[in-house]
Amino acid sequence: MTATCPECAAEFTLDDVMEGEIVDCPECGVELEVISVEPLVLELAPEEEEDWGE
Repeated sequence: MTATCPECAAEFTLDDVMEGEIVDCPECGVELEVISVEPLVLELAPEEEEDWGE
């Protein structure tokens, strides 16, 4: 299926992805989270927060 990066608008192909999966944009390298598969929706992946040893 064809995906569009919300950051750089590059179009690329994704095969066999699941909701919640993190993928990288082949153009700009940003991490994207698969929000929905039908229809395919990608959003910027949340940044991992520092837990400061808690």
